[in-house]
Amino acid sequence: MNMWIKVAVTMIAALTLATSSQAAEWNFYGSARVKTFHEDVDDGSGNDATNFDMGLHGNARVGAKVKVSDALKGRFEYGAKNGAANLRQLYGEWNFGAGSFLVGQTYTPIYTVYSKSVYLEDGALEKYGATSASRKPMLRLEFGGFQIAAVEPTADALGGTTTEMTIPNLEASYTAALDFATLKAVVGYNTYDVDSISVNSYVVGLGAKTKFGRAYLAGSFFLGQNLGTYGFKTATDANPVIFGASLVDNESFGCTLIAGYKLNEMVSFEAGYGYTESELDQAASRKDDASQYYLQAKITLAQGVYVYPEIGKLDQGQDNTGAEQGDTTYFGAKWQINF
Repeated sequence: MNMWIKVAVTMIAALTLATSSQAAEWNFYGSARVKTFHEDVDDGSGNDATNFDMGLHGNARVGAKVKVSDALKGRFEYGAKNGAANLRQLYGEWNFGAGSFLVGQTYTPIYTVYSKSVYLEDGALEKYGATSASRKPMLRLEFGGFQIAAVEPTADALGGTTTEMTIPNLEASYTAALDFATLKAVVGYNTYDVDSISVNSYVVGLGAKTKFGRAYLAGSFFLGQNLGTYGFKTATDANPVIFGASLVDNESFGCTLIAGYKLNEMVSFEAGYGYTESELDQAASRKDDASQYYLQAKITLAQGVYVYPEIGKLDQGQDNTGAEQGDTTYFGAKWQINF
């Protein structure tokens, strides 16, 4: 009897799975990406080194977009960070007519990245002037071009003993699609306590992109405070400092400028520049700055087969003591096949 019960349960489970898979539309995808770059690295103290960097991109990915109905959809995506599978995106989204409600992990509302720079594994100026806290777990409401989200909060003890968080990170954005350009405004706020000292972080920013013929221009800028404890992506030290029983805030700024041109269906070009700086609000501190500029081509060898030659430079600038942090000049390519 037990055998027949097991057989029946197995058949019911199989039928349920088959029915479920037929009810939803599963569109699987993948993207294999490999970097091959020559680097000339100056560590800031007069020491130079050359390096050839080849490996699988951490954002090489597999995933699926799932449509259950016109009102319900979802997505999952895994990457290959450090050679191991890591969750990039996993969310479900319900369209309730007047708007939509998202539950899960994806890019937060402040994400404003226009660059296609492939160095640093598709870094896209994300730490060099672009506005980004990347992907985080969240609850998000969207109405037209407006998004508001309760995002997983972040905290850094800053050398203290105990951290306490009472509310989520709050983010909002508004995107306006005009005849001549697409504009985006963003704002974010994060707060927590370290040993009864409040650490408040915020970011505000604007972005714009316009296209005319085969050419396009895009740019963004942000202003922020204590972005290191916010979880913001930046190459500078943007953490505040606890001094006695008070907090010394760290103010940040960043901007990007990108221009591109599509020569034909096979070849297009892009050039970009990004700059960011952070400075503690105290007399002895100096600006910690960093920048990147690059020139890139996108070559389409066949449908889904691409190579991205790129040449550029990362300048780590000075730290908040005035010490040089070095720079990296690079050239090479990313190789990519989408499937």
